[in-house]
Amino acid sequence: MAVNEQIVVGAFLVVLDLGGTFVFALSGAAAGIKHRLDLFGVLVLAFVAANFGGITRDVLIGAVPPAAISDWRYVTVSAVAGVITFLWYPAIERLRSPVLVFDAVGLALFAVVGTSKALTFHLGPVAAPLLGMLTGIGGGLVRDVLVSDVPAVFRAEIYAVAALAGAVVVVIGHILHFPSAPVAVVAATLCFGLRMVSIRRGWRLPIASPSEQSTPLEPRTPN
Repeated sequence: MAVNEQIVVGAFLVVLDLGGTFVFALSGAAAGIKHRLDLFGVLVLAFVAANFGGITRDVLIGAVPPAAISDWRYVTVSAVAGVITFLWYPAIERLRSPVLVFDAVGLALFAVVGTSKALTFHLGPVAAPLLGMLTGIGGGLVRDVLVSDVPAVFRAEIYAVAALAGAVVVVIGHILHFPSAPVAVVAATLCFGLRMVSIRRGWRLPIASPSEQSTPLEPRTPN
């Protein structure tokens, strides 16, 4: 019974991971088109946005080679999402802020999957949510750097905090032995909701305000 449950949980995590890969690849490809990259650049950006966070997570927990490289499905899903976006971007553009929406969905799914995978590798209740957050923000961070944008995680928007909130819910559910699927849904919904509400309502973390620099004194001329 325990073996069957483990297989079901593993399959569920793979489905979530591939879903997050697809939507993050859409966001990466959409960002590439927005910056007028060619097809190769769009596909590269789609793959990086979809897989960099997961690759970093897998390397840190010792799950090597990373699934994004060893499993053909991740490359295929990223490429398909990139081609779809490249060919039918006008249809995707008609959605409200498509890059932000896809990014929020990918953030939520990856935060849940990253935390769950860290827990299966027996990481503690502190390390697991941090790795879940890293899984969620890693791809978007590199995507923004490659197109010379300031990464969303470094702005004052609620981004990494949303991923961390979803990751913490997964850890709490794991500690309390709640069923994995409902916990994952609640965690992903919380992360996605926080991200989207923060965008629409302008919620921001406090920003450092440097004091105004005083005008330097003019050097005195000798009498």
